Order: sequence, then structure tokens, then C-alpha cells
Amino acid sequence: MDNRLLERSVSSARSLIGLQLISRVFTFVLNQGLVRLASPQAYGTVAVQFELLINTILFLSREGVRNSLLRVWPQQGDARNDSKRKLQLAQCSNLATVPAMLGVPVTLLTLIAYGYTASEDARSQPYFQIAMFIYAAAAVIELCSEPMHNRAVGEARTSIRVRAEGLGISSKTAVTYVALLLDSQLGEQKFTLVAFALGQLMYSSVVFVIYLADIPDSRLLPVRLSQASSRSSVIGGRGHRLLADFFDLNAFYLSMTMTLQSLVKHFLTEGDKFLVSYWSPLRDQGGYAIAVNYGSLIARVVFQPIEEICRVYFSRVLSFARGPTRGSGNDVSAARSALKQASDALSTLLSIQVVFSILVVTFGSLYLPIVMQILLPHRYLTTSAPQVLSAWIWYIPFLSVNGGLEAFHSSTASPEDLREQSWWMFGYSGLYILAATSLYKLGFGDASLVYANIVNLSARILFTMAFIFRYFKKHTNSTPFGVADIFPDWRFLSTVAVSYAVISVNGSKQRIVELSQRQALFTVPVLLHLLMGVSMGLACVAVWWLTTGRRVIAKLKAKTA
Repeated sequence: MDNRLLERSVSSARSLIGLQLISRVFTFVLNQGLVRLASPQAYGTVAVQFELLINTILFLSREGVRNSLLRVWPQQGDARNDSKRKLQLAQCSNLATVPAMLGVPVTLLTLIAYGYTASEDARSQPYFQIAMFIYAAAAVIELCSEPMHNRAVGEARTSIRVRAEGLGISSKTAVTYVALLLDSQLGEQKFTLVAFALGQLMYSSVVFVIYLADIPDSRLLPVRLSQASSRSSVIGGRGHRLLADFFDLNAFYLSMTMTLQSLVKHFLTEGDKFLVSYWSPLRDQGGYAIAVNYGSLIARVVFQPIEEICRVYFSRVLSFARGPTRGSGNDVSAARSALKQASDALSTLLSIQVVFSILVVTFGSLYLPIVMQILLPHRYLTTSAPQVLSAWIWYIPFLSVNGGLEAFHSSTASPEDLREQSWWMFGYSGLYILAATSLYKLGFGDASLVYANIVNLSARILFTMAFIFRYFKKHTNSTPFGVADIFPDWRFLSTVAVSYAVISVNGSKQRIVELSQRQALFTVPVLLHLLMGVSMGLACVAVWWLTTGRRVIAKLKAKTA
């Protein structure tokens, strides 16, 4: 086993989080200008409906193939003969071209569906159809970079991805901002939708060009492989033999299974956008979108890179333990070591996420009313944005825990496990719709979608936890971790409780929320209240570090040594 795998994974996670942090800080500053230049109606169309359009195309076209390739991409340290490794690399390269080919019909079908279902208010905006087609073209261009993206991920060349996506996000925001600024100077603001569409097109183009420049020998179309090698042991009809000329059949069918599963997963991921576009007027869609963009900032900066790295890490380290642990003594020892390493990594990740979640809920709920006065433009304060942001404080912990667990499941699940999960996902969809409609009728408004997602993620967390415990019980006849391995020390919890009480009493006594609503953000009471929160937060982190954190980090470093 490659003992440096965890170290490389942690390093990749740092790079991706650094990419997200730097690019998001830059885009955050420009986005403050974007939301002030665009009306809530136009922003709702772009951030809810057009984002749903492009995410549908990208997710359905590439998600299954990406997850499949994580499992089968040949590792540099594989003890295979050179010809076999070359064949597998060629098969993987061919499979990586499938998203671009699949993306063309998916794009056409998605455009037709959206064209028929878009509301009259959305379609009546200037240059709506032009902007819609630009978004579709951007999706196809982005899918053309998939062969290079998958090769970079498979070969752990994180720097290429960091550079491509970092420059892409920065270029997207800059182009959108300049286009909106020019449009506002014209006085009529007719090109708002087109400005956002041009920004998306710039992102896709920059990502494609950088990937192509760094990996110029990647193929954009599949090539026929040697018949003698690729058709060996193939049983089936003419279609099977034809596919075997291009792909490894097991990887191909696994990717198709995951692609079909992604239909349901996509609805669960983007279900709030489906429902808010159906329920709410464009103005409230804009308020919901800006709240979700701010609320999901942590998810995009931290959780998404960690989930992606976890998929790569678990796919690689548990390739030694997917089958029964029989064979030579070395094979059994390697499998057991891999399982122990994976369980330790998973318990360490969960313990840090639980601590992070407690801090976010505690301090986020206390200081959000003040922060909203800074983040939200005045005309968005009268939309659903404040209620949705308040709900997101409670949603973040569930997002945090679910990402790592689902990364483990997608990395280790067999085709039978994936089919079982597909059936459960239908149940999750029904649960989500039931929760959302019930809460909406009870008067929760657009925030009902966030609370419904909490219910949905809770069910998914329970499912993946049950799978993980069955997985380790099967391979090691033991549990991967216990409650004490995940939850923090009582001294940390006591410090958090005292901090919450002190800050709450001070905020009520000084009427901090009322002061912030009167735009008196820089008065002495408000600044002292903020300083108190920073001090209490640092105290909580210090107590965690002294009671638990040092041991957790030392354990993680020992695994990377």
C-alpha cells in the first residue's frame, strides 16, 4: 500500500480549500457589487433557474463517470505489467470522453424542458432566450474539459485543477461585474441576464483552455483499442463486444448505474431550486438565491473539497479491501491495514466536523442578525433572504457530516449497494417533498426548503452510517468507531454553553440587534459585542485543542508519516 496516500490526500485537500478560499474571497467582494447592480428578479432568474439548468446538464452528464473513474484509474504504484496498465489507462481515457458525448442530448432535452416550464415573468425579461442558450453552450464547453479533468484527478495532479478552476471563477466574476457595470451605465439594464451568461461562458472557456494547455495529449473522443486485449473474456452479443473495443465493461456499466442514480440524487441536491421556482415569485427567488449563496459559502469553500478528496482517498486506500480478505499473508495484512487507516481517517474527520458544527450553530445564530445588515443590500432585506439565512445556520452541520459519509459510500459501494441506495433515494425524495410542502403550509415560507433538506439529509446520514457499520463488520468483524471517538469532551461543551449564555445576555442587555438594524454597526456597544464573540470563540477552540484536538491531529500526522 502507498503509505503516502493519506498525506497526498491531505495536501490535495489543503490546495482545493486554498483555491476555494482565495477565489471565494475575490468573488465575494465582486458579488457584493453584483447583487447591488442586479434586481432581485433578475438575480432570481440567474441564480435559481439558469443555475438549475446548467447544473442539471453537468450533473447528469458527468457525475456517474467521475465516480466510476475514481475507482478504476490505474495508480502509479500498481504492480501490474506495463501492457496491462497501458490498456487500463486507455480504457479510462475513453470512458472520460463519455460526458461530452452524453452532454449533447442531455443539453437539448434540458433546454426543451426548461423552455416549456419557465414562467411568463422569467421569459418576459430582455434577452432571456439568448442568455439561456449561452448557458447551455457553456455547459457543453465545460463537459469537453472532462477528459483532462478526470486524468488530472486520477493522477493526483491537483495543481492543474487549482489553477484552472481558480482562474475560471475569478474570470467569471470579473466579466459579469464589468458587463453589469456597463449595462447600468447605459441606464436601461436590459442586458443583466446576458451579463451573467457571458460570465458563465468565460468560466467554461478558461477551464477548458487551461486544462488543454496542461494536458494537451488528452483525447476528446474515444479511440478503438486492440481487439485482442480489450475483448478478452467478453461474453455477450455484438453490442457488448463493440463496447469492449473502447471501454472496460465493468467500469462502463458501473458509470451508467451511477448516472441513472444521479437522476434521483440531482433532485435531492437541487430540489429546493425546483420548488422555489415553482412556489415563489421572481423577487423572492432572488432573495432565496442570495441567502443560499451566502449560506453555502462554507459548503463550497470547505465541505466540497473535503468530500471530493475523501472520494479519491477512500477509493484508493480501500481498493485493497474490496474483496474478501483471503489470499497470501501479505494480502490479508495489507487489507487490514487499509481498513484500519480508513476507519481512523473517517472517525477523525467526523470528530472535527462535529466540533465545527457546534461552533457554527452557537456563534452563527447569535451574530447572524448583525452580519445580515452588512451582507444583504437593503432591497433584499424585505425578501425571504433573512429567514433563509437563519435556517442555513442549522443546515450547515448536516451538510458537513453528510459529505464525508457519502464520499465513503460512493467509493466502496458495490453495484448491488448502489441499486439499494437508488430505491432509498426515491424514499428520500418523497420525504423531502412531504416535509417541504408541510412546512410551507405551516407558514415557514422559503425557509421550509432548507428545513426539508435537513430532514432529507438526516435520513441519508442514517442510511450511510448503517452502510459503513455493515461494511466494517463484514471486513473486520468490528465497528469503525464509537460515540466517544466522535463527540467532543464535556469541558469543550461546557465552554460553548457558557459562551452562548454570556453573549446572549450581553446582546439582550445592550439591544445589539436593534442597534445593528438602525445601521449603527460601528458604535462602541456593537464593536464590543463582536469582540466578545471573537474572544469566546477562540476560548472554545483553545479548550477543544487542549482536551481533544492535539490528540486528533497527532493521530492524523502519525498516519501520514
